[in-house]
Amino acid sequence: MYRNNLKRLCDLLVAVPMLLALAPLFLLVAVLIKLDSKGPVVFRQRRGGLNGGFFYILKFRSMTVRDDTDGKDFEPGSGKRATRIGAVLRKTKIDELPQLVNVIKGDMSLVGPRPEVAKYIEMFPDRWLKILSIRPGITDPASVEFRNEEEILATAEDPEREYVENVLPRKIELYERYLENITFLGDAKVILATFAVVFKGG
Repeated sequence: MYRNNLKRLCDLLVAVPMLLALAPLFLLVAVLIKLDSKGPVVFRQRRGGLNGGFFYILKFRSMTVRDDTDGKDFEPGSGKRATRIGAVLRKTKIDELPQLVNVIKGDMSLVGPRPEVAKYIEMFPDRWLKILSIRPGITDPASVEFRNEEEILATAEDPEREYVENVLPRKIELYERYLENITFLGDAKVILATFAVVFKGG
């Protein structure tokens, strides 16, 4: 029961007040992004969603705009492109806060498997079909375990190969494990663990 209607209700009861309370922060971040570099405030990217559909995930833009990559693909270990304010947004995870809008729209849940781009979904189609039987989330156990993912990939000789061969398979295992036992208490623990690693600086 929780994984359906009740989980959706809990998402709305948390996401709507949070979005309203964080409105001043959103405005401040928007101003800082515009002062720091050229480009839009919000970054949109097509990700896999519920039941195999796709949606556009929202983030505060944290990187310099480059026509050959922005919005089209995912660059593992791409933190070198981060702007000055973007580096702070990424470290504090503030760049993820616009996804509260995705939650309210019904694209995402507060807790659930992180949504991927089509390229990486197509590598494990059968497993993703099961994973995306629920809404993807802003955070999940894999987000906590790989809180320093950017640093891990940045030190790899081939960041994308490291992501595909080691990081992504482990994430998928954690997504599948999450699906086996979705509870309100479990989601609450994931949210608390996420806050803990963010406040501790990863």
